[in-house]
Formats: sequence, C-alpha cells, structure tokens
Amino acid sequence: MPKSRPSSKKRSRPVKRSRTRRMGESAYGLLLVARMGLMGALALLLLVAGVWTSWNTARYAMLVEARERGTMTVTACHEDRCTGPYLPLEGSRRRTQVSIAAAAAPDKGEQVEVTVQPGTDRAVRIGAGGILHAWVPFAGSLLLAALVVAGGMKLRRTAWVMGLMGTVLLGATFAAL
Repeated sequence: MPKSRPSSKKRSRPVKRSRTRRMGESAYGLLLVARMGLMGALALLLLVAGVWTSWNTARYAMLVEARERGTMTVTACHEDRCTGPYLPLEGSRRRTQVSIAAAAAPDKGEQVEVTVQPGTDRAVRIGAGGILHAWVPFAGSLLLAALVVAGGMKLRRTAWVMGLMGTVLLGATFAAL
C-alpha cells in the first residue's frame, strides 16, 4: 500500500514576512493605484477636452430650430476657410459673405445648407455631414484616450472599443463629406 500524503486540512504556520518587505509591498501597491488614478484622470481630461471642443460647433449644427438657416454657395477658399454668399430660408437676413470651415465645405460653386453663428459671419454646416464634422475633435480625443487606457491602465479591451469608436466616427465623417 502506497504511503498516504499528509492531510491538506492541516494548517501550517504562516511565514512571517519582515516589516521592510511588507512596507515595500504596500508601497508598490500604492504606486499601482496612483498610476491607475493618474492615467484615468488623463484619459478623462482628454475626453472632456474633446467634447468641449466639439460642442462649440456641434451645438449650432445639431440645434438649428431657433437659428438663422439658409444656403451658402462656395465662391472662394483660402487656407482653412471658404467663403460665399448666404441666402436665408426664412426669418433671417441675406448676407453677402459668410465663411465656413474648408474641411466641411463642398467644391466651388456648390451649395450647402448652413446655420449662421449668432453675432458672427461664420457659418456651420448642418445635416449629417455637419454634425459628424463637428464631432471630429471628440473622435481624435477617443483615439488619444485609447492609447492612454491601453498603455497606462492596461485595459486593452476598453482601449480597443474606444479606438474603434473614434475610428468609426472619423470614417463616417470622411464618408459623409
């Protein structure tokens, strides 16, 4: 008959670790928690900055009921802005020239539906293309935050989801414009 093993129900005395080792383990754990908190705060800051920047334009593109709405014909483009005359649909005045972001503008001679920002001559494209274009800074912040979440927080799946959401938003914007 083979020798039987000692019962696993017996408890052995725990090995006492030195005070220095226990403090080192606590300090390492504290550093891990601090790193997670810092990287989480950085990712949150990136996302909030992206939403803040996007909302400055998106509010005009999305909430157009009480705004000046009309069409703009693109006549000239310079660096990052395109200009042209504005023809109102209703309730606003005609303008000889308004400007729109060149990335959201169609080719010269084409018309686009816009809303004019109050108190300025800046127009914002409305409709699906305008809304998607307004949220491009948020898409970029999603991509940057995904890198922070993957590298600093070691949350790979969450980072993949954030990165894919940013990529889809950028791709949809490119397709819509």
